[in-house]
Amino acid sequence: MNFLESQGALALASRLKSLSDRCFDAVDQIYREHGTELQSRWFPLLRLLQEQGPQTVGDAARALAQTHSAVSQLATKLVRAGWLHEGSGSDRRQRVLALTEKAETQLNAARPLWQVLQGSVEARIAASGVDLLQALSTIEAGLSAQPLPAEVAGRLGREEVNAVRIVPFAPALREHFYRLNAEWLSKYYRIEPIDHAVLSDPEKHILAPGGAIFFAVLGDEVLGTCALMPEAPGVFELTKMAVTERRQGLGIGRRLLQATIEEFRRLGGRELFLESQRRLQAALKLYERMGFEMQPGTKPGSHYQRADVYMIYRG
Repeated sequence: MNFLESQGALALASRLKSLSDRCFDAVDQIYREHGTELQSRWFPLLRLLQEQGPQTVGDAARALAQTHSAVSQLATKLVRAGWLHEGSGSDRRQRVLALTEKAETQLNAARPLWQVLQGSVEARIAASGVDLLQALSTIEAGLSAQPLPAEVAGRLGREEVNAVRIVPFAPALREHFYRLNAEWLSKYYRIEPIDHAVLSDPEKHILAPGGAIFFAVLGDEVLGTCALMPEAPGVFELTKMAVTERRQGLGIGRRLLQATIEEFRRLGGRELFLESQRRLQAALKLYERMGFEMQPGTKPGSHYQRADVYMIYRG
């Protein structure tokens, strides 16, 4: 086993590149030994033009799943070598590529080689016991459907979320309660007097009356918060829910909500409500998934000028 093999899937691209280079070199040797000037790296573009006729550089790039720049550079090389000639399309800025007589002659002469070459390659694939071409098509389709960078980012995010701890209020976290809520309030609305009072002194307004505050913590970073604030005996408001913007969409809000709902149940609460705003559609959908039901109007006597949504927890 060589080093690249020992690296498994991490070295897949490197191994495919090495295999590609070896195949190109072997086919070029076959071409030279049988008297054709054709080169294996030219094959896709030349074969496309032979089968489908003249193409713009852009159309050829899309058909070959290559970049416009790569096809343009190869086309320039082949024009200079006498294999292609170019004209203008309906848009005079477009290069239209077509085979020259030299290219047609060389490609026709190569047909017997292609037939034998195809048979040899197919036999080697069959001997491996793997439908390699189908496997490549499946991998290509998967990369198109979900680009690898996005998948890796998503997996890393989920792993981080699994490492997030939900912890109760501590004096050292007080500043983060204000910071996290001020972050989103300042973005969408303004900090109302009721917000400032509660965020500045959560012990007085939330904890002392019998409520609770939770934080989502990853390492030393405080990512989010949510509070359970008493309004009347057995009646609580789920409030001050905030997750830092760069960590949203990873399920942190759900975990904070779950912790707050569990505390509501532990305290024997009989009613849990929240107020929000219709423009916060992602948050409203999360609340609904967690068991909150939209009410027909706003909450009577609401303390918030911005609130136009009133929801009650039904479990």
